Amino acid sequence: MTYSTEIYDRRESEARSYCRSFPTTFVKAQGSVMTDDKGKEYIDFLAGCSSLNYGHNDADMKSALVDYISADGVTHGLDMHTNAKTEFLQAFEDHILKPRGMDYKIMMTGPTGTNAVEAAIKLARKVTGRRNVIAFTNGFHGMTLGSLALTGNAGKRGGAGGAHLGDVTHLPFDGAMGEGVDTLPFIRQMLENSSSGVDAPAAFVFEPVQGEGGLNAASDEWMQGIAKLAKEHGAMLIVDDIQSGIGRTGTYFSFERAGIKPDMITQAKSLSGYGLPFAALLIKPEHDVWGPAEHNGTFRGNNHAFVTGRVAIEKFWADKGFEETLAHKSTLITTGLQQLADMVPGAKLKGRGLMQGVDVGSGDLAGDICARAFEKGLIIETSGADDEVVKVLASLTTSDAEFRKGFEILCDAAAEILDTTKIAAE
Repeated sequence: MTYSTEIYDRRESEARSYCRSFPTTFVKAQGSVMTDDKGKEYIDFLAGCSSLNYGHNDADMKSALVDYISADGVTHGLDMHTNAKTEFLQAFEDHILKPRGMDYKIMMTGPTGTNAVEAAIKLARKVTGRRNVIAFTNGFHGMTLGSLALTGNAGKRGGAGGAHLGDVTHLPFDGAMGEGVDTLPFIRQMLENSSSGVDAPAAFVFEPVQGEGGLNAASDEWMQGIAKLAKEHGAMLIVDDIQSGIGRTGTYFSFERAGIKPDMITQAKSLSGYGLPFAALLIKPEHDVWGPAEHNGTFRGNNHAFVTGRVAIEKFWADKGFEETLAHKSTLITTGLQQLADMVPGAKLKGRGLMQGVDVGSGDLAGDICARAFEKGLIIETSGADDEVVKVLASLTTSDAEFRKGFEILCDAAAEILDTTKIAAE
């Protein structure tokens, strides 16, 4: 059966976006392949914008969820104790926190990432008694007003329609002042100069790899420097690990390589493992100063997500060899993207782990390459301030053969677009 898309034009808000890049109706998804209503298969290099790190419809997660639903397991429980929540928390403690020597409280914040970010900055202001939050150029932290105030992109900020987006100071991310330029001395100077206009911060918030901002990857030294500045200035260190976490950069948390210890860590996207809404905030115990119901949300207890999230942890992260497979696949991605970069003068690789892309220097060119790739059977998107980066966010479970086929499609699409552009220029 094929479906008309006319209903979307007639009834769905103009805010819809991904469907404009992928104009078809999908009816099935398995692993790293999506199938539309005409039977055409597409390799998925988007993975729900990193919400499907373990692929579509993982068999073990699906089986556990079906069993839970069939047994009339609690669907909606507010923040009440349930067996599903108990088992998720135990798995998270045993396989994520303890092996890394981490001690954090886990706050269920609501269904999506911006809920976790809002809770983090709200708590930082409560703990410190300060208002100002330091965020960074090209950062993206969500679309609700508090999170949007942290976000740098002018287009996203414009959606606020003139609403107040204050109490945030934006400072340069690692590399934002030019390749090889260390931004830490500038940031330190702005914080230490009493006439800089930068108020004492409640928190520093950053993404170790900026997903929507163009795959800018912070160095270990920069992350360590920001952690040091936060401590010196009595501010909370908040790491937004919503898109870059849960294995996306090669380790469960994307900041592990830097050895820093954030005061708070935001989690969402692939936390459920199955694409179900689930967001949480990890808080150092000494900062967990909330009173009962001082921050809450009707949908902070998604028990279905607890079920699949537990299976994801036990299936993948209890296996010490899983990270080794990620290192191998990271190399595959780098190799595949280098082929694309070699085709475009001045192009450069960006990102880290399974969160990589190619800056082709033009949003129009990147968009055209991705559009042609979709026509040829590959789902892939762009990122960056001007959408100039062709971004790969394939599932961590994507097979070697699927990666190779996907990059073959991508490079074929780029060759066709570049040839067309060359002819037009002549």
